[in-house]
Amino acid sequence: MMNLLKLVSLALALCIMAPAMAQKTTSQGIDEYRAMLADGNPSELFEAKGEDLWKKARGPKNATLEKCDLGQGPGVVKGVFVTLPRYFADTQRVQDLESRLVSCMESLQGFNGAEIANTPFGKGEQNNVTALATWIASESKGLKFNLSQAHTQEKTFYEVGKRLFYQRGGTHDFSCASCHGEEGKRIRLQDLPMLSKSPGDGVGFAAWPAYRVSNGQMWSMQLRLNDCYRQQRFPYPGFGSDATIALSTYLGVKAQGAVSVAPAIKR
Repeated sequence: MMNLLKLVSLALALCIMAPAMAQKTTSQGIDEYRAMLADGNPSELFEAKGEDLWKKARGPKNATLEKCDLGQGPGVVKGVFVTLPRYFADTQRVQDLESRLVSCMESLQGFNGAEIANTPFGKGEQNNVTALATWIASESKGLKFNLSQAHTQEKTFYEVGKRLFYQRGGTHDFSCASCHGEEGKRIRLQDLPMLSKSPGDGVGFAAWPAYRVSNGQMWSMQLRLNDCYRQQRFPYPGFGSDATIALSTYLGVKAQGAVSVAPAIKR
């Protein structure tokens, strides 16, 4: 009788432990899958295209982007990604990498910034912006995020971004925090990083742009945020809008000290 009770107790213990063991095994399996794919990350193709676009004379003004100031002086690319979004005096606004690139394409090359902003992701010059952002991000890989909060607008964007992160709405009453506001959450087989803590862990904000294996596309941070809003059943925000840049400012400041792994590879 005693042996039977022991067996029953052991069986119950295993039933209780099984979900946790299975979850750990799943997470480890996904990590191993990403590690295997990382050696041949297709983002390298976008990096090469982005570097070529930076140096190529294009647009109505037939000029390159080599005089574009991304925050560290004209033409400086190394290390700028981990300092963005930030305030730019010439545009008098806080900008992320993508919106800043569009400003440079407009002022230096003569492109129509509004047309680029209204072009769907993955098409035309919008596709080129993604490639440029991918290459520039790669030039800061391994560096730690260090966003400025010195300017009044930078502080304001952080506070607005924080409110947007926790704002609930839509048909499902979701917020960014619904998925990314606490530890241990998953959607399907995907671990959801906690983005409200500091420093960040390098798998959230610090990982985009990233190549999406599931659809064979390169996703920028602007597209990542757009798709998050889609999943929340919110209307799409405009490209380079103050709302998306404010959210990026909040996430970037929260990622302070995290090492950039962008461009990464995602499910």
